[in-house]
Amino acid sequence: MGRRIGLFGGTFDPPHTGHLGAAVAAKHSFRLDEVLLVVANDPWQKSGHQRLSAAHHRLAMVRLLVKDFDAIEASDLEICRGGPSYTIETVNELLAHGDEVTLIVGADVAMGMCTWERYDELRELVEVAVVDRPGYAPPELPGWRFQRVETESLDISSSRVRDRIGDGSSTQATVPVAVRDYIDCHQLDWTEN
Repeated sequence: MGRRIGLFGGTFDPPHTGHLGAAVAAKHSFRLDEVLLVVANDPWQKSGHQRLSAAHHRLAMVRLLVKDFDAIEASDLEICRGGPSYTIETVNELLAHGDEVTLIVGADVAMGMCTWERYDELRELVEVAVVDRPGYAPPELPGWRFQRVETESLDISSSRVRDRIGDGSSTQATVPVAVRDYIDCHQLDWTEN
């Protein structure tokens, strides 16, 4: 019998405490053995529209985010595979190892899953943990097996964190010190030139 794996994929640019809270809540709600925060190599729905940090930087920041949490791990599966990151390929890779996969998404992301590559195949393979997000109603997901994960989520997003960093505001409540230190040390910059 394989492991019960939570697959929480994303750009994580940068990762923040909201991501961590969602991972922990889904792990407990679904009794998962492990949650993988899978860093997208090329997040194809974003890469042509916004400035992104290099994948190795995003992976390093996720490792810092999860370093003190048991059974919550940063994953480089999609980076190692290269090219555009498609969740269906990552799910198939995990299933090939005999793992059972629960897909973890925020309520905001869940509404757009029908735009994902081979989403019709994906919905046959996974159960979905839809984590509450402030300002987003629980989505209707016809044909998907899903459960809500009710949690006191922070009203935080990576774009809001990037804005705060750009204008010099504090990120103390939203980004762990180690992640902020990494951003500052590597001079990661999301402002458009």
